[in-house]
Amino acid sequence: MLAAIWAQDEEGTIGNNNQLPWYLPNDLKFFKQMTENNTIVMGRKTFEGMGGRPLPNRKTIVLTRDQHYTAEGVVIMHTLEEILAYAEEFTGITFIAGGSLIYEEFLPYCDVLYRTLIHHTFAGDTKFPKVAWENWTLINLSEGEQDEKNTYAYQFETYQRKITVEEQ
Repeated sequence: MLAAIWAQDEEGTIGNNNQLPWYLPNDLKFFKQMTENNTIVMGRKTFEGMGGRPLPNRKTIVLTRDQHYTAEGVVIMHTLEEILAYAEEFTGITFIAGGSLIYEEFLPYCDVLYRTLIHHTFAGDTKFPKVAWENWTLINLSEGEQDEKNTYAYQFETYQRKITVEEQ
């Protein structure tokens, strides 16, 4: 199964200078909980923006056009087709985890979307690509808990792709 996972503000901002423009520990915990023991796919810039090291307890695939790119502890792939073939064979969930161009490439192939919507706006240089929301059904919504460390109102949303008559 292929799924996308991301956090965004009210205007669709997902990044600033290859970093998250906010600090929301509960969202980081959610990301960890969802992706552990699964696979995450990200572009080279996103990977390097996270410090250039794989996250523990999950397989990390870095997608890059650079045929000579290497990084320790990750699998390097160069095409969308390689990742789609991997996801088809993998028994867990293959999570698309950024950046914007990677999301845009893979959205048409995703079965599920996990979005954290932060009820705030932030300065940023990267937006999540446009989603044709009419093709998705909201199947879970839960309000995030605010506290002294999680200072922004936010919610976790799960969407499932609608099955069209042609696909049945």
